[in-house]
Amino acid sequence: MWMGSILAGPVALVAAFLLLLPAASLAQLQVGFYNTSCPNAEALVRQAVTAAFANNSGVAPGLIRLHFHDCFVRGCDASVLLTVNPAGGKTEREAPPNFPSLRGFEVIDAAKAAVERSCPQTVSCADILAFAARDSINLTGNTFYQVPSGRRDGRVSNDSEALQFLPNPNSTAQVLTDGFGVKGLTAEEMVVLSGSHTIGRSHCDSFLFKNRERLANRTISPAYQALLEALCPPTTGPTTLITTEIDVSTPTALDNNYYKLLPLNLGLHFSDDQLIRNATLAPFANNFAANETLWKEKFVAAMLKMGNIEVKTGSQGEVRLNCSVVNPSSSAAGIEMLMFPGGASDAPPDDVATS
Repeated sequence: MWMGSILAGPVALVAAFLLLLPAASLAQLQVGFYNTSCPNAEALVRQAVTAAFANNSGVAPGLIRLHFHDCFVRGCDASVLLTVNPAGGKTEREAPPNFPSLRGFEVIDAAKAAVERSCPQTVSCADILAFAARDSINLTGNTFYQVPSGRRDGRVSNDSEALQFLPNPNSTAQVLTDGFGVKGLTAEEMVVLSGSHTIGRSHCDSFLFKNRERLANRTISPAYQALLEALCPPTTGPTTLITTEIDVSTPTALDNNYYKLLPLNLGLHFSDDQLIRNATLAPFANNFAANETLWKEKFVAAMLKMGNIEVKTGSQGEVRLNCSVVNPSSSAAGIEMLMFPGGASDAPPDDVATS
């Protein structure tokens, strides 16, 4: 069946994880949030993701990354989907960490259209994005899990915040650990979530030049770097659209081969290679290389925790009618952003859990 074999380990870990969440968080997000208001919401999202995946398997890593990039900036509020900043200026979607590499927007739009036809003004874009990421994990890794929902959509999106909070492929181990820590994620969870690089592709500009330094330091295979040099043009820059698989062995399967490649000096990015160069992080990477079941269990738990970052619930935010623009009545939010650059109305109150 489509949902695949539901692993006993991930299910038990999810249950344990939900029990450990603060009570306020459990009250905000819940499995089956739409059971009454839109009982077919998750099925409609699943259908849209499955149809897109059948046409192009690359949408799966794109949707997982889209959810991650959303949650790391202003929390999981679908701000990454906005094409217009109500206050003027560029959006997260236009920031260098996201453009031109971020993908999957059309799948979210298709899912939203289907859900709106069935249940108008009910299901948030933020929840659709979380469901789509889960479905992508199942399609590529044969691992299904329940996703708590009830998120609301934000009204603010700034490119500067994407630059501030999103990890860089050239980041050191310390920068990566600190960046995830700001979002309430541990060093181990950073290594766990990095394993999503086992699927997907990366643009030449994100690895080519830093890897030349790695070649001099003997932390990348010379043969591998030669292949990358042959692939990427000498004029490589931010607008170069040539890409390569991040995992050279099983690029379409969500498995633990990503970790197995690192000791062979076959990590594509400097940040990938950092996982085995740091004394704190290396044991985690080695454990996941040796035990795929362990990694998948922890990956599911980390995805759930990430999906709970700075969520908006209740009367916060809105349920967008169109995922790429705020609702017409929300245009005043742009004025507020000018008055409160931190986005006061979108900031969760003190009792909202951020991890």
